[in-house]
Amino acid sequence: MKQTAVEWLYERLERMVPRTALYGIDKREYFQQAKAMEKEQMIKAFIDGEHQQGFEGEAELYFNETYNK
Repeated sequence: MKQTAVEWLYERLERMVPRTALYGIDKREYFQQAKAMEKEQMIKAFIDGEHQQGFEGEAELYFNETYNK
């Protein structure tokens, strides 16, 4: 499956920033929030690109097939 920009960034940060350096901050929570935001942006872009309404289900299906693991 393809990798989103948020997933790419998270992997790089995991390698660069030791977990202890964040003083107990749960990076995964921020990662999940960023992924949700990115998903909504991709779905909106797909719908806007079609210039039509009613494609929300297809956009969600496309995202899940392309980016969900």
